[in-house]
Amino acid sequence: MGLIRSAFPSKRFRPSNPTNPLTSTIAAKYQRNLSKHPFLLFGLPFLTIMIGASFLLTPTTALRYERHDRKVRQMSKDEELGLGQGKRRVSGQEMMKEEYYRLAAKDLDDWENRRVERLPGEHDGRL
Repeated sequence: MGLIRSAFPSKRFRPSNPTNPLTSTIAAKYQRNLSKHPFLLFGLPFLTIMIGASFLLTPTTALRYERHDRKVRQMSKDEELGLGQGKRRVSGQEMMKEEYYRLAAKDLDDWENRRVERLPGEHDGRL
């Protein structure tokens, strides 16, 4: 039997001598130490960022919802002043039936499809 040679050489691409400038970078040192202490160098910073971000985002989210509530309250005050008088209010069972029959009486079969006027220079979509 002969000696079987490996398809890949066993030599390392980058030798691990301390004089090599590629092994003395911060990233290389971090990579070496990560295999020895994975939780300390990866897990702990990850958990710290996740928990810290949740504490930092809580006030931001609360501020967002408070602004939304202010807008809703402002609209309610505008409606109180009478700006929304053009809308019909429907309440009660009899009123619901009346509204249903009013909408059902509309002729939905007789309508005409009209194109919207385009702005000058805008493509109208016709072939």
